[in-house]
Formats: sequence, C-alpha cells, structure tokens
Amino acid sequence: MTIPAIELKGISKSFGPVQANKDISIRVAPGTIHGIIGENGAGKSTLMSILYGFYKADSGEIWINGKKTEIPDSQAAIAAGIGMVFQHFKLVQNFTVLENIILGAEDGGLLNPSLAKARGALKDLADEYELNVDPDARIDAIGVGMQQRVEILKALYRQADILILDEPTGVLTPAEADQLFRILHRLKDEGKTIVLITHKLREVMEATDTVSVMRRGQMTATVKTSETSPEQLAELMVGRKVLLRVDKVPAQPGKPILEIENLRVTDNKGVERVKGIDLTVRAGEILGIAGVAGNGQSELLEVLGGMREGMGTVRVNGAPLELSGKGADGQARRARHIAHVPEDRQREGLIMDFHAWENVAFGYHRDPAYRSGIFMNNAALRADTERKIEKFDVRPADGWLAAKNFSGGNQQKIVVAREIERNPDLLLVGQPTRGVDIGAIEFIHKQIVALRDEGKAVLLVSVELEEIFGLADRIAVMFDGRIMGERLPDQTNEKELGLMMAGIAGEAA
Repeated sequence: MTIPAIELKGISKSFGPVQANKDISIRVAPGTIHGIIGENGAGKSTLMSILYGFYKADSGEIWINGKKTEIPDSQAAIAAGIGMVFQHFKLVQNFTVLENIILGAEDGGLLNPSLAKARGALKDLADEYELNVDPDARIDAIGVGMQQRVEILKALYRQADILILDEPTGVLTPAEADQLFRILHRLKDEGKTIVLITHKLREVMEATDTVSVMRRGQMTATVKTSETSPEQLAELMVGRKVLLRVDKVPAQPGKPILEIENLRVTDNKGVERVKGIDLTVRAGEILGIAGVAGNGQSELLEVLGGMREGMGTVRVNGAPLELSGKGADGQARRARHIAHVPEDRQREGLIMDFHAWENVAFGYHRDPAYRSGIFMNNAALRADTERKIEKFDVRPADGWLAAKNFSGGNQQKIVVAREIERNPDLLLVGQPTRGVDIGAIEFIHKQIVALRDEGKAVLLVSVELEEIFGLADRIAVMFDGRIMGERLPDQTNEKELGLMMAGIAGEAA
C-alpha cells in the first residue's frame, strides 16, 4: 500500500465535559484532494487544529509520510511540511504581498536579502502553479481572490507539501472559486496533498478524490467521491435525510414594505460605500442581494439596521426612516418592527461571554414580557429561551451555556431565533448560513421562507449564489456600491450573476 501523506490514529480531544474528537483515525493518500465535511460542532476544526499544532490531542498519534510526528505547535507543523489557509486570512493589510510572504520566515536580521530571495522564489512558484500576483501590491489594495493566492503562496514558500484549506470559497465569486479549484488540481498534479474543509457539497463532489464525514466528534465514513452523492453525504453528516433544495411556493408579493431612494453611505474614512441605490422590497417576498463581500452590502444592512448613518430616503410601511441622529439606532429600528440578523454573529449578534438566555434578550431587554417593575424578569426570560432552544433545535439545549461555547451554527440559530420570533414586518438578514452545516442550513432556510409566507418582507444579503438562487424571489447584484441590475432567479444563471458581481452589467453580462 502507498504510504499515507497523513495518518491520524486514535485522536481524542476534550474541552472539559465536551468531547470534540473521539478516537478518530483517518488516512489521506499523497497527491490527492481529500474533503472533510460534517455538521457544526462535529469536530472538523478541532481535528485540523491538532494537525496544525494549535491544539494537543489528549491521546492518539500523528504520522506524516510514514513517520510518527510530534506537532506541539504550528512551527512544528510547518517544519513537517504542513501549511494551512484559514477561512479568515492571516495577512497584514498594510504590508505588501512580498512582505507577507516572508513574515515569520525571514533569513536573519536584515530584510533586504530575505526580500530578494523571496521575490525570486515567488516568481518561480507563481509560474509553476499559475498563482500570479503582484509582489509589490499592498494587501488592502487587492481583492479577496488575490489575497487567497497570497495565503497559498505563503504556505508553498515555506515548502509545504500538505495544504489544509478551511472553507476556502466563502468570499469568492463563482469565477474566482473556479480558478481556485483549477489551482488546487494543478497543485495535486504536482504531487501536493490537499485537505479541503467545506460545507458545500457541490464543491466536495467537483473537487475531491475522497471525502471523510464526521458527526458528533467521530469519523462516520470515508468514501471515494466518485462512489457517493450529495444526498448520501448529507445523510451521513446529520444522520437523517436532508432536503438539499429550498422548498417554497411562488411568492405572492403585496404592498411595498421597504422603499429606498438614492441611498448613500460613507464609511469612517470618508469613502463612499453605497452610491445612490434604489430598492423596493414588498410584503411576502425575499429580495436577495448578491455580490462579493466588500461591495457595499454590509453598509446597506448596517444603515437599515441602525448601526450606521446614511443619506437619502428610506420608508418602511410608508413612513420615513431616520438615517442619522436621534432615532436612527437599533432600538428605534426594533420599534418600527425591523429585525436584523447581522453578518457577523460574534461581533454584532451576540455577547460571547454572556449566557444564551441573556443573548436571547439582546436588544429586546426593554420588552414588558422580560420586565418585573424596574428589574429584569429573569425567570420569564429563561423560560422563553428554553422555548426558542427547543423550537430552533439549539445544541446543547442549555440556556446557561455561554455563547462562545456553542458551535458557529448553533450561535447562528440563537440569533435567528431571537430576531424571527419577534414577528417583524421587515427582516434584514446577512449571510444567514455562513459557516453553518447542511442540517442547520435547511432549518434556517425554512424559517426565512415561513416568515415570507406570513406576508413579511425579507432583505437577504449572501455571498453564496446557491443560497441566493434558492431563497430569493428577486435578485439584485451589488458591485462597488451600486446596483448592477435585477433579475428573476428563473431568468438568469450563475455565470451572468458572476459577471455582474465583477462589474460587467446589462447586455455585456
């Protein structure tokens, strides 16, 4: 048998009473793309963090290329030929590409020799793997697709033969994602071994040779990708059959709920992020905003949610919405029956050190149902939390657990439960299933569609085109702060929207 590039034997890891990995064994063949999928909290990230030296296993062994290897930290992982490309890039924004490549791998105290050496090596790597990027460009001046290339080049510069990629297409356009997978196949052809962590079953089917499935801290199956299907993988992940498409009837749009005219938003640096857009969302419909992250979608949600000031005209249920000054905050928005599921659940949707039952009241703590005179009625709040935890299948079902101790998908369920259960007239929802497993995706999608079917208006922002096509009744594409156009889902395709997301509008797209 071929010696595995990676072999993990009996890996177990616990965090207090929670067992993240339980007796996991896995073999990854050299020169292959090996996918790892599983629900949130299944233990995928913990397992890869052990392999990359972020955590030390409680028991078990790591073998690299047939040799038992101790990996106490990331430096040891790099020395063993392992590189990792994180979901959130680890780049210094005001450094150049070249400076980021050598950061932490300098040769001695003088930078110029290191930079000269890296420049030559970078050109060779770029030519060999089609990873062309300007070495003198600053990171904050290049797009996310190029930044991802820099992360891969960093690993290759450190002579990595094994690459771990964590949710690598989360912020890429369809064209950029296709280019990434062409690069990965080129790396595979050159003998590199790639471990791909993703929750996108389509990507697993298209990109991998083998896929391993984890559930509740254990490895449940490893199969050849050519011998399985998305439906089978989804069932292995969650232990039941999962509907992989959004099940919804055609929308029945009613009166306008949200009307936006000439909305402009400027950021803290004086840069105009939203440039005079017009939009309407009606009762009983979902308007999806497609676009690569960083093109004004976040600022649009923040203004409508009362987190940022703007200029222009916005009406909700026919009445003007304050865009600056007093009356333009989140509390005022909630009083107007606007609910907001923010894009970043950890920074904007939760207080991570607070209990789940405290987070359920976040922003709604003035509700009379949660009050007892001048004090909070904690008993009523905890009872309400128990009801939401049961309805939204939050795991573990423990309202006393701090938000930081839930997996990402269950953190998202807490936020979605809090906002949707307020019965809003308008739901603002950003990246509803980012980093969320297939079972939770199905559930969250059902809740959003149910709200629409109750006659509510939904403004959805997502970088996932598959999600936009599945949920939206109309699609608007944003690029550089402007609306490039609107389409009906059944009258367009991913290629056309991808071109619009890249700034090519109208007939050209």
